[in-house]
Amino acid sequence: MSDNQEQQQSAPVFNIQRVYLKDLSLELPNAPQIFLETEQPAVEVSIDVGAQALAETVFEVSVTATVTTKIGDKVLYLVEGKQAGIFEVANLPLEQLDPVLGIVCPGIVYPYLRANVADAITRASMAPLHLAEVNFQTIYEQRLAAAQQQQQQPEQGGDSGLILPPGARH
Repeated sequence: MSDNQEQQQSAPVFNIQRVYLKDLSLELPNAPQIFLETEQPAVEVSIDVGAQALAETVFEVSVTATVTTKIGDKVLYLVEGKQAGIFEVANLPLEQLDPVLGIVCPGIVYPYLRANVADAITRASMAPLHLAEVNFQTIYEQRLAAAQQQQQQPEQGGDSGLILPPGARH
């Protein structure tokens, strides 16, 4: 095998195979009575990231957003969307795989999720709501810090909180 062929085989690979809407749910549990309220709603947003190995170099990365909007103690609407992507990632050092799956891939998937959540809210005849940009590096670093803290307290058990559990890495 020539040096050029060896370099091509060991060169890092990163490809987006597909981005898709995996799940979308919209609930208006207190409609139509809630529409009579004149108070401004309070909005709560939570974001979660997950990843799983589908094959040796193929991974599904998902970003889930849950938007709960309330007026007082009554829910105006609840939207949960899960956007996923299938990524081919190969020839990366193991220590770089987790950050790619926890930072880079969610950053690619998230704009699609933002659009789908905004569209669902608008189609429900609610005032437009656009999710803010998310710093996935900060989320990843928080998970890493939580995992390190949990490793220091092993008697509590549970998984590490990292993107992929150690057994899922190839």
